[in-house]
Amino acid sequence: MRRPRTRTRPPVTLALPALLAVAFLLLPLIGILTRTQWDELDAHLTSPGVVQALRLSLYVSLWALGLSLLLGVPLAWLLARVDFRGKAFVRSLVLLPMVLPPTVGGVALLLGFGRRGLLGPWLEDTFGVTLPFHTSGAVVAATFVAMPFLVISLEGALGGLKQSYEETAASLGAAPVRVFFTVTLPMVAPGLIAGAALTWARALGEFGATITFAGNLPGTTQTLPLQVYLLLQDNPEAATSVSLLLLAIAMGVLIALRGRWTGAPGAPGARSARRPDGASRVPEEVPSPEALPARAAVPADAGEPAHPAGALATDRSDVRSGVRSGDRNDVDHWPLHADVTGFNQLTLDANPGTTIAVVGENGAGKTTLLRALLGLTPRAHAELRLGGTDVTALPPHERQVAWVPQDGALFPHLSALANTAYGLRARRVPRAEARREAQRWLDRLGVGGLAARKPAELSGGQAQRVSLARALAARPRLLLLDEPLAALDQTTRAHVRHTLRTHLAGFGGVCLIVTHDPVEAVSLADRVLVLADGRTLQDAPPAEVTRHPRSPWVARMLGRNAWPGIASADGLVLATGGRLVVAEPLPEGASALAIIGPEAVSVHRYRPGGSPRNVWQGSVREITAVGSRLRVLVGSAEVPDLVAEITPEAAAELGLVDGTKVWTSVKATEVTLVRL
Repeated sequence: MRRPRTRTRPPVTLALPALLAVAFLLLPLIGILTRTQWDELDAHLTSPGVVQALRLSLYVSLWALGLSLLLGVPLAWLLARVDFRGKAFVRSLVLLPMVLPPTVGGVALLLGFGRRGLLGPWLEDTFGVTLPFHTSGAVVAATFVAMPFLVISLEGALGGLKQSYEETAASLGAAPVRVFFTVTLPMVAPGLIAGAALTWARALGEFGATITFAGNLPGTTQTLPLQVYLLLQDNPEAATSVSLLLLAIAMGVLIALRGRWTGAPGAPGARSARRPDGASRVPEEVPSPEALPARAAVPADAGEPAHPAGALATDRSDVRSGVRSGDRNDVDHWPLHADVTGFNQLTLDANPGTTIAVVGENGAGKTTLLRALLGLTPRAHAELRLGGTDVTALPPHERQVAWVPQDGALFPHLSALANTAYGLRARRVPRAEARREAQRWLDRLGVGGLAARKPAELSGGQAQRVSLARALAARPRLLLLDEPLAALDQTTRAHVRHTLRTHLAGFGGVCLIVTHDPVEAVSLADRVLVLADGRTLQDAPPAEVTRHPRSPWVARMLGRNAWPGIASADGLVLATGGRLVVAEPLPEGASALAIIGPEAVSVHRYRPGGSPRNVWQGSVREITAVGSRLRVLVGSAEVPDLVAEITPEAAAELGLVDGTKVWTSVKATEVTLVRL
């Protein structure tokens, strides 16, 4: 449902000058309309001189447009994508013809390209080309004043285009020129078309630089604006009619553009598809069991544990054992070795078929690590070996490292099938074979029936599967996934996670997954790599990281209470001043982290008796539902905040609400100390 627009009443002090400005701009146009002799309009516009000038104007303006496209498109890309010394000067140089008086521009052209100019004698002696007082001179003059419109419009469009599309195309094996013509240009087509239209219109109306540099020779350089200038002296009525024609052409261009040239155009098709009910996405279509691979037909959300400890030992190992016995026999294997320097300082080794979950706080260097392996960032450098090949010196498109960014970066102008086949086509696989292989990957991930759809017609889960199919179809040696499931709802995430788990099991390379989801970390990965400030804090199997996390952040991500402190004779002295008794203390004085599972915390309305060694009084600060259980956050003056997990029945029996005074207790045997 469309929201009503708010009507704003402008103050008179602003509205009056604005109306005067409109009148100032409109009055000359009204003058042309009122003074045009409509009964003689046809005769004026079909006179031989006007027709000849119109033909010449079209010839000159179209040639100027062609030159502007040939030279201006690369210049706009350079300004938008490359940082270099003197960039501000080059941009000012591009804008200069727009603010320079046209006659001054003509003089500058004479001094640069005229017979006595800097380049003119060489052009005449070497190629026999004389620009002044020749049609080619009119083309040069029109190009000089019109090309900035194309460069500015296209640079704005390129600036509004996320570079993740181009970087993803490079990771799929597309060389820079191919990326430019198959991804960049199609996605900035609105900005390019707008700039081209403005360039053509400006070239069509060029007067000052043309008459100064190329002269006013009928049939050679006398374009329509110059014809208007001559007609004003002998036949003002005809000049008005021709002016009306030029005005109509200019207004037609502006109306056709509808203001799209004033802002950075978005990528075509990038907007979400709209439904009549107002939803911004098409509904998620969870495929039927028949549409999914055999193992993917099992519902993944039903069996996902609320706490991830031990999850890997069942689901993922079963999938891997099944694939090892069959599918992977014909798969190439590429072990990974990487020495990363710069912001990230770590060494990474992994055997073929290994999936590594990369976790850490924001700013820990997770995405920087992936981009270093891709060769896309100056912040970090990776000495990278895949299999027996050192790819360190290779550009991104030759590394065979496929990347799936968080948003998927599906090319909005291509169908799901064309997206999936993109990497194969970039590696020169014949079109028919590439499309067949792409269709097979889409079928494997349960979205084969959506091959003809554009990304805007896909739901979040469908788009993520297509992104994954595209990456796997490109035959990479290293697969990098940057939070691939973060944008999905829980049900969709579970289905996609199970499908992803199945196909990663048959992947012969190494896969790195950046995630903040503990379920993804333990259900998809063989190892969990914990980063802090670009360094490796922990690199271990998921079960080990779950039992003995080495940072409070990871422990909390995994749903554990994590209290740092200094080991004492019987436990831990907390940073807040409290004490914690444990069954297995560490050497006294060691820095340590106490890990307490929420399920090990007991909640009481009154001080408990019996065996608990750790008892604190506090109050309930928050109650949240996690699956079929409740998590209760208890604040205390003695110890840090403590999370307990209880059943809804227990919470009702205790009468828990925000602010309720409670006692919490933890047995010494339920506390694990991890030395830091």
